[in-house]
Amino acid sequence: MRGNDDQLQSGMFSYVSLEERIPAAHPLRGVRKLADAVLAEMSKDFDGMYAKAGRPSIPPERLFRALLLQVFYSVRSERLLMEQLDYNLLFRWFVGLEIDEPVWNHAVFSKNRDRLLNQEVAQQFFARVKSKAQGLMSDEHFTVDGTLIEAWASQKSFQRKDGGDEKPGTKGSANFHGEKRTNDTHESKTDPEARLYKKSSGQEAKLSYLGHVLVENRHGLIAAAMTTQADGTAERDAALLMLNDLQEGRGDRITLGADKAYDTQDFVSTIRHMRVTPHVIQNTSNRRSAIDARTTRHPGYEISLSKRWLVEKPFGWLKQIGPLKKVKLRGLAKVGWLFVFSCAAFNLLRIPKLGEQCA
Repeated sequence: MRGNDDQLQSGMFSYVSLEERIPAAHPLRGVRKLADAVLAEMSKDFDGMYAKAGRPSIPPERLFRALLLQVFYSVRSERLLMEQLDYNLLFRWFVGLEIDEPVWNHAVFSKNRDRLLNQEVAQQFFARVKSKAQGLMSDEHFTVDGTLIEAWASQKSFQRKDGGDEKPGTKGSANFHGEKRTNDTHESKTDPEARLYKKSSGQEAKLSYLGHVLVENRHGLIAAAMTTQADGTAERDAALLMLNDLQEGRGDRITLGADKAYDTQDFVSTIRHMRVTPHVIQNTSNRRSAIDARTTRHPGYEISLSKRWLVEKPFGWLKQIGPLKKVKLRGLAKVGWLFVFSCAAFNLLRIPKLGEQCA
């Protein structure tokens, strides 16, 4: 018998709650439970960020959960996120909105986000998510790498600092082809902290930042993350900073896998003083490698190199699923918190799955 598609009158009441509509085995259930535990631990920190009187803001817990959805589902803007929250029951359940509760204006949401989130808060959130992965992460073997994050600025915005290349009547649209442009003489008028940079020869130089991650070698979870301006030594400098934080208060020696860009005498000697064994790929192109047989003769060296691909997994996820292929925020501070928050989202998504597999 054919079903009837005629809708004479829409139902006025619903007797099924949001909680009942979400399948018990939905992957977001484990993520929501873990996120709630992390945000509950940060509740006292949130109390100190808000005034005791005045108009109530968007609850920070809901704001964090909404931002997590934006990362998980590749939602490109806050306007589209609010549209999804209005009719998507899964989104409403995850954020904590009732089925008939009004959503926020996208501009209000963005303003509340900018007031709440900075690099310090993002690092606190990342650290508390990381603490939930105890038993899943290696505390001895790590890999480090960096990736380009394309800035929200065009090539035409990269102009001379003294304004010398702007011709009368062109309004900054002068033809720059054939002209030598460097970060010393030029800067972006749209995002002055972005730098013109390329990671390897033969590639196009783009206005970019550099994102850096330290990954443990057991399951590929992110152990540390930070963002810097793009330059030739930023990857090694960031690695030293992350290793220093990781080794603070620890007496055990750890290993660090890395690519050829980290094979320099200064970097290798510095991390050895930090009780870190450098399992760095040897760079022997017209030069002598800083890694000698003292390191390469051990079987652990080859094992670390075989695990180095794990660091590419978060980069691929952060750019293909997350918001970091080309950021829509300007300035190192804003790009920094977005990168660290997205790394926390990556861990948050993987920890419940790994917990089930290792149970």
